[in-house]
Amino acid sequence: MRKYTTHIKDLGNFLLKYFNREFLIFVFFLFLSSMFWLVLTLNQNYDKEIHIPIKIVNVPQNVVITQNITHTLDIIVRDKGFALLGYTYGGRLQPINIDFNKYANKATGVGKVMVGDLHRSLYAILYGSSKITSIKTDQLTFFFNYGQAKRVPIKLLGTIEAAKSYHIAQIKFWPSYVTIYANKHLLDSIQWLTTEPLNIKNVGDTIMQTIYVQRIRGVKIIPERIKMGIYPDILTEESIEVPITAINMPAGKVLRTFPSKVKVNFTIGVSRFRKLRADQFIVTADYEDIITHPAEKCNIRIKKYPTDVARPTLEIQQVDYLIEQQ
Repeated sequence: MRKYTTHIKDLGNFLLKYFNREFLIFVFFLFLSSMFWLVLTLNQNYDKEIHIPIKIVNVPQNVVITQNITHTLDIIVRDKGFALLGYTYGGRLQPINIDFNKYANKATGVGKVMVGDLHRSLYAILYGSSKITSIKTDQLTFFFNYGQAKRVPIKLLGTIEAAKSYHIAQIKFWPSYVTIYANKHLLDSIQWLTTEPLNIKNVGDTIMQTIYVQRIRGVKIIPERIKMGIYPDILTEESIEVPITAINMPAGKVLRTFPSKVKVNFTIGVSRFRKLRADQFIVTADYEDIITHPAEKCNIRIKKYPTDVARPTLEIQQVDYLIEQQ
């Protein structure tokens, strides 16, 4: 005690040395008045939003929760400031346990917890002086099934645009299929799932990124996040010679064109052009068109071309022809 008394005296002497007595008295009464103000303030009633943890308990082992209830319940509580501080810093709030067996409707695969039940559960964990003025929900809903699942493919939702002089050669997903759990009606109706909405522009280099699968109410998706690869390719202007094919020819007649092949000009990615073949294109001369509109030359048209070919055009639009009788 003698040691502590000595330290207090030393501290007092230090303060008196650098501050006058009037200033120290002012600081003391300022601190005292602040404490009185704080006590009076915290003794008044306030409304405060607090977040209550929620979890589902007693879930059978053969049940899959396909969409859980929210992790927290937001409520407005009215009480004195001291009590509200306890909720914020005192670790007072315990999770509300939702008993699966009490609220699950096994016929529909849906569980609903009404607001009246929530009130009773909430008052059980709050201070007796607290009053709930608002619950930001009418009911809590969760979905479940008994393990029914299927695999569905992923499709892109949104827009991906290549940079100038490029085109998007390929978009890949890993995995390309995901597993979904839901009730029978949803499982039967869902044929694929989409990515979250995407809007990516000016793609000139390969892009690899992780994205979310678009969520559907009542459906559990595994995995919820997938990897996406976007592969651009440099565009090049190329051409290929394609034989002219006669269509709508009557029996016993043969249509010969001069020339028998025509050059098709188009734009395509460099890597894709290396795999391109002439038999992937179809250029036609229509016998019925020739008979309906007789002329020295017949029209030819592109009827088919690969999907990754852009702006295909014929080098010539008309050719000489001869119809022979067999």
